[in-house]
Amino acid sequence: MSLFSIADLHLSLSADKPMDKFGSRWTNYMEKIDRRWRAIVGNDDTVIVPGDISWAVDLEGALADLQFIHALPGKKILGKGNHDYWWSTLRKMELFLSQHSLSSIRFLQNNAFEVEDYIVTGTRGWYLEEKQQTTENADFARVVARENIRLQLCLKEASKLQDKTGKPILVYFHFPPVYRDFVCREFLDTLHAYAIQNCYFGHIHGIYEAPRTTVFEDISMTMISADFLNFVPMITMPIVY
Repeated sequence: MSLFSIADLHLSLSADKPMDKFGSRWTNYMEKIDRRWRAIVGNDDTVIVPGDISWAVDLEGALADLQFIHALPGKKILGKGNHDYWWSTLRKMELFLSQHSLSSIRFLQNNAFEVEDYIVTGTRGWYLEEKQQTTENADFARVVARENIRLQLCLKEASKLQDKTGKPILVYFHFPPVYRDFVCREFLDTLHAYAIQNCYFGHIHGIYEAPRTTVFEDISMTMISADFLNFVPMITMPIVY
């Protein structure tokens, strides 16, 4: 039983959102996801997918994409990305899964899960700089503060599980908390407060020459965007200091 990670599936079975305009890697990307996922993920494995899962704008619209994910091998834990407009309250989403027999899917929202040898938690995060923010009328500082509160809630839940099991905590973001010269200090301070050593993020596309993992202030930051991984879920083996 293994833990895998991959972000940014950008599924669009019920939406007209061609992704090949973002580069040739995206040509027939859903076929690539299906084939390459099945090649390495087994039914007893778990795959973390932190955000930008479906282009749908509501839960009903996301059904076909969630069914696609459910049909893939393994258990899946999904987080929210900036394009997941279909995302709702945890209660509504869990009820939706139950109604449609999507039993292999769980949601990462103000909670944490014990998965194999790890505790898994995380939140969406936000843009690194206000000038990068593409959502109109959003209050950058307010959103960062809100996401930091969510991160703290997640890490409190993760810490409870860690106290029982002694397992290390892995933190998943959609947006990177650190990328190149940009740092979200609020998130970093929270990660340090909980002695986190391993983080994973998506959101970044079209940059394939970058190292998969960098280390900042003794925290490893690993990029798991689907196109960066060439649509192959990454087996997750945290860095140990």
